Amino acid sequence: MQIKVLGPVEAKVNGRSVTPSAAKPRQILALLALHSGSVVSVPTLIEELWDDRPPRSARTTLQTYILQLRRLIGDALAESDENGAKEVLVTRYGGYLLDVPEDAVDVHEFERLARSGQNAYDADDYASASRLLRSALEMWRGPAVVDVRPGMPLSVEVVRLEESRLGVLEMRIEADMRMGKHKALLSELSVLTVQNPMNENLCAQYMISLFRAGRQWQALDAFRALRRTLVDELGVEPSARLQQLQHAIVTSDPRLDRAEARQLQGLLA
Repeated sequence: MQIKVLGPVEAKVNGRSVTPSAAKPRQILALLALHSGSVVSVPTLIEELWDDRPPRSARTTLQTYILQLRRLIGDALAESDENGAKEVLVTRYGGYLLDVPEDAVDVHEFERLARSGQNAYDADDYASASRLLRSALEMWRGPAVVDVRPGMPLSVEVVRLEESRLGVLEMRIEADMRMGKHKALLSELSVLTVQNPMNENLCAQYMISLFRAGRQWQALDAFRALRRTLVDELGVEPSARLQQLQHAIVTSDPRLDRAEARQLQGLLA
């Protein structure tokens, strides 16, 4: 069984789609897939489907949805093998477990590649880090579970995944910067800073890349745009770290030209 949740929810068994068309069974599948190998409790599933207002028939209805998922899986396994489906979507005390290999769910492959990229980065192997982190990001086909209206448990997972995705993206850009690819990053960073107008890390990466590409005035414009957004939206100034970076650009601090200098922390130390 192969399951994708980094984008629209997709599930296949032996090449045959077993993705439920109904909304609530798809919710269940997404939540079970994100916790594959672990039991998801019945109360958690009920909260996912009905928040804090479950109907009296919640447990019975949940069982019906589980049976629907098993039927889809069983039909795809071969000759409607109901026992096989029960071994994939397992009933455990107090809940249900999706028993599939770790690499069967795209989330786990994303996290494996991200860990490998982090290890390469920590070992100063920036070429490998960039390659691995780029591969991790390519696992995404859009926002996580984009075709599911999530309840609270699934929403928490979506926020976690999106934060992880952003962290991997920032690290991949940092690895490219450490290899001196500042000009090649300008187009990507210009889009990312518009999409994330209050993200100081992306802004800092953009400012440094612009400065190293000989565009000092544009680097200062990027800082002003971020400051204006923070002041207008939140009533706060940029962090001291970003203000130090802005001052370094104004004064053409020679440390900014050191491609080996660490982003933000070590750069201005």
